[in-house]
Amino acid sequence: MQDWARAALPPRPTPMRVSLAFVEHRVNVYLRFGRPVRETVLDRWRRAALFAPGAVCCRIKWLGNDYGTALWQLMVLQAPMPFDDAQRVAGVSSGARILLRADGEERVKAVLAAIDAIETDGIDPCAVATIYWRTVGNRLAARQPLPAYTAERHAAHLARGALR
Repeated sequence: MQDWARAALPPRPTPMRVSLAFVEHRVNVYLRFGRPVRETVLDRWRRAALFAPGAVCCRIKWLGNDYGTALWQLMVLQAPMPFDDAQRVAGVSSGARILLRADGEERVKAVLAAIDAIETDGIDPCAVATIYWRTVGNRLAARQPLPAYTAERHAAHLARGALR
C-alpha cells in the first residue's frame, strides 16, 4: 500500500495497557473493576491488562515502606478512542482519560465505599456514566459529600445511550 493511501485510513485503535504489580508489604497496584480484553503475566510480581478503546477501569495503587503506608491512589480511567485526547499516566501506556483521581487513604476509602454501594445495587461500575466519576472527583476536591449513583440515574444514562 502506498504511503498516501495509508495516511487516508483512520488510525488503528490502540489498546490501553495498564501495568499491575504486587510485592508484599511494598507495592500493590491492582484493578478494582474493569474488563480487560487480555491479561499478560510478565513475571511473578508484574502483569499487564489491555483494555479496548472506550473501556473503563479502576486502578488502585498502594505503596508502603518500613514505616507504613507511603501512598494511596485510586484512578478511574477510560481507554481513549482514536482522535481522543489522553492524559499521560505512569504505568499506563498510550495514555488514558482520567475520569476520577483520589489521593490519600481517606479519599480512596470514600470512593471505594461509593463503588461498593453501586455494586450493592446490582450495577456494574464499568457501565456507570462517565460524568458520575467526574462529579465524584469534583466533590472530593471541594470536600463535599459524594453523590449516590442510583438505579434511576443509571436507567437515565442507559436511555441516553440508546438515543444515540
